[in-house]
Amino acid sequence: MNASKKEFIAEAEELLFESQQLMLEIQETYKTALNPDDVNALFRSMHTIKGLSGLFGHKGLSQFSHALESLLDEIRLGKIEVTDEVIQFLFKNLDILRSVVDLFRDEKEQDVTEHIKQIESFRKSKKGQVHGPGIEDMIDESITKVLSEYEEVRLKANIKGGKGIYLLKAVFDLATFDTSLDKLTKMIKTKGELISTLPTSAAVPEGSIGFNLMFAAGKQLNELKEEMKHEIEVLVPFKQGEPQPEKSQESSLRSITSTVRVDIDKLDRILNTIGELTLAKGAIKRIGSEMTTTYGHSTLVLDVHKISQTLERRLTELQDQVLEIRMVPVGQIFSRLAQVIRRYSKETGKEIDLEMYGEDTELDKHLAEEIVDPLMHLVRNSIDHGIEPVEERISKGKKERGNVVLKAFQKGSHIVIEVTDDGRGIDIEKVRKKAIEKGLLEPDVELGESEVIDFIFIPGFSTKEAVSEMSGRGVGIDVVKEKLSLLGGYIEVHTEKDEGTTFTLTLPSTVTIIKALIVRVGQGRFAVPLTSISETLSIKHKDIQTIEWKEVYYLRGEMLPMLSVGKMLNLETDKKDRSFAVVVGFGEKRLGLLVDELMGQYEIVLKSLGDYLRGLSGFSGAAEIGRHEVILVLDVESFIESVTKQRVVSNV
Repeated sequence: MNASKKEFIAEAEELLFESQQLMLEIQETYKTALNPDDVNALFRSMHTIKGLSGLFGHKGLSQFSHALESLLDEIRLGKIEVTDEVIQFLFKNLDILRSVVDLFRDEKEQDVTEHIKQIESFRKSKKGQVHGPGIEDMIDESITKVLSEYEEVRLKANIKGGKGIYLLKAVFDLATFDTSLDKLTKMIKTKGELISTLPTSAAVPEGSIGFNLMFAAGKQLNELKEEMKHEIEVLVPFKQGEPQPEKSQESSLRSITSTVRVDIDKLDRILNTIGELTLAKGAIKRIGSEMTTTYGHSTLVLDVHKISQTLERRLTELQDQVLEIRMVPVGQIFSRLAQVIRRYSKETGKEIDLEMYGEDTELDKHLAEEIVDPLMHLVRNSIDHGIEPVEERISKGKKERGNVVLKAFQKGSHIVIEVTDDGRGIDIEKVRKKAIEKGLLEPDVELGESEVIDFIFIPGFSTKEAVSEMSGRGVGIDVVKEKLSLLGGYIEVHTEKDEGTTFTLTLPSTVTIIKALIVRVGQGRFAVPLTSISETLSIKHKDIQTIEWKEVYYLRGEMLPMLSVGKMLNLETDKKDRSFAVVVGFGEKRLGLLVDELMGQYEIVLKSLGDYLRGLSGFSGAAEIGRHEVILVLDVESFIESVTKQRVVSNV
């Protein structure tokens, strides 16, 4: 992909994200206090996408965005009223626009002819249904005849809303009028909506310039004069009624900032370079240590030691800064999920309230992109499986509207994302019966609640009898676990019957350069990510017990499952009566990995195993340490899962 195409796609994606944010704002406010600036900004975004795609030669995208631009133009001019139907139609077509951009990134094109016809048909069906108040008898013709079509629409809208219409005349020195006018404009926008700014020559002294500023405000004339310290004329009096929320026109999603857009591939290349430098740093430390053994603490050895420390410190700073650049707020993901929730709530006929917390929590851009689909599956599952129909909720004494909560927060070096619903919860007995029906479990085997819940992560497993467009095909939840495992994360489920379900996703904050504990098993050495480790132990083999076909060790009164890495990987281990245990995992999913030796902590650069070894179970990647020695990085999640499967298989 060439640089200009990448720049176009990046700009288009940014405009689409902002358009989505604007649509969510419009949806929240259109019934009470719709901000015209939101509609205008959405219109400008479509106009920009149209221009960019035209310059780049993407005819279909240009025509499609032009059709949306025309629809938005009629909305902003008051020719089409903003209704729930209009909002859903715009949401749908923004999704189509995003898919066209995504296909273009993959060197593909989508025929949008039918979609353009649908937009034109929708425009015609809605056009002319809006009737505003006549202003001929309210505003002098000398003023109205110089207004643009849009300014006239905004004037009518404010009169219809009961706002007062005012005319402020200001005279400025010709040398400084631009800054003075800008200051006055900003002040007016804090009081209401600026409708029109027109120059005037009436009663303006030489060397000065005058302006008539027409604005609408939900305040009386005496209040405005006191606050603004200007002469103001009333054109249409303010109708005092219920206090109306004022919305500043200054708010805008697009503003001039000191930021620049950076291609994520460029940051990846920088991180790869830092990774290579990290290996070089490790080599320098090793050389310094060997020189100390050979030559003692000579001046040369001390210099090497100082250089090594300086390099380590500066590399850490550089790495942290690059990783910080890669971080994006979770709110970007949540806003996309909010649109999904609103769409599916309409399709299922279930009214749903959405709550979001921790939108400012940041995670790596790569993780953010990879986690969108898993979260989408969970949200759809909550709506389809979790939230009950209205009649069922009322019979259970619940409020009619369901509730979905998205929450994100930092926990140590991990990012935790929770998806919670207040629905019917997971029916443990139903899952158990389905597992027996599919031959995954014998009827006489007793399993704990968490072990039963684990069946929902098996591909093709579904308790839903009827297949809908949203779910019921057994596709979705298994994808979530698989994707999280690839990212070095975990998923936990907490459910209560008729109370609801919470899916907790735990992710590392970054997946490129990580700290790891190097362990020895027989003659082999392996890395265990520190983010997965809670503690290490030295234990005697005689203290390990076997309960229900599972090796366990009682740790502070709790039963900790144990697994020998040597047995798992078919490696010869040390013949001693004592081993080290590396305790990995979180919450109920904890496991003790038995190894022969703990060899110390290293900072490693995690590398992919490549396509040939992609399906190799038990390993998440490889890393280079010491004298260019390549070691495998253990996939902790797969080890934990193997113990769970061993429990069920052994019983069967």
